[in-house]
Amino acid sequence: MTSISIKTPEDIAGMRIAGRLGSEVLDYITPFVKVGVTTGEIDRLCHEYMLNVQGTIPAPLNYCPPGYTPYPKAICTSVNDVICHGIPGDKVLKSGDSVNLDITVIKDGYHGDNSRMFLVGEPSILTKRLSEITYECMWLGISKVKPGNHLGDIGHIIQQHAEKSGYSVVREFCGHGIGKVFHEEPQILHYGRPGTLDKLAPGMIFTIEPMINAGRREIREMGDGWTIKTKDRSLSAQWEHTILVTETGYEVLTLSAGSPPPPAFITNV
Repeated sequence: MTSISIKTPEDIAGMRIAGRLGSEVLDYITPFVKVGVTTGEIDRLCHEYMLNVQGTIPAPLNYCPPGYTPYPKAICTSVNDVICHGIPGDKVLKSGDSVNLDITVIKDGYHGDNSRMFLVGEPSILTKRLSEITYECMWLGISKVKPGNHLGDIGHIIQQHAEKSGYSVVREFCGHGIGKVFHEEPQILHYGRPGTLDKLAPGMIFTIEPMINAGRREIREMGDGWTIKTKDRSLSAQWEHTILVTETGYEVLTLSAGSPPPPAFITNV
């Protein structure tokens, strides 16, 4: 079994603040995500808001895990067939695009990590459905978070819902433990078998962030060293929250005034 850190009350208080601030960046940027804006402009606005309004630091900027080059921007902007780690730049958003904005802020050493899908202009029925099913997948995974359940329970229900809907689950990237470290144990797979992997305990904090493809699950890596796309060029979607395991269930740490409401089948937020 993996060594998973149990957060102290002080850690949890810090993570609540960082999580809310991470979500509030997404609230702030929402009206700017529209036809004609570039992903680079979205990045600039988010970065300025973090520094000048929140007093937070963007965790991705210059982040350099082993085998990577330093990430050059403050946020990730993954458009259409980009699964994750899209680098903001000159790309102009057009009507029908879908874009995932992945935001991680650091406040007082703690990381608040979350992402949302944004549908630009007049999205197709397929684009809307993929985003909706992916959102449901995330929340179904969250619903399995309680002491005594297993990490495999989270992955299983996500995979089941995605595949039942005709979609596939990306396997090369996953959720992760988080706290004063951006990425730590455990890995949160978005597929799996119930009753397997580590058992959940109060005080664990991790992200649930399923990446769901409209087509096949295979990926292709782009030449910039970061951007990941679907191999078959199908659409991909992702939603992400940071979750605390409580004594009786879970607490979503990345909620704010502008967070979209959970699906109707989720009753215990």
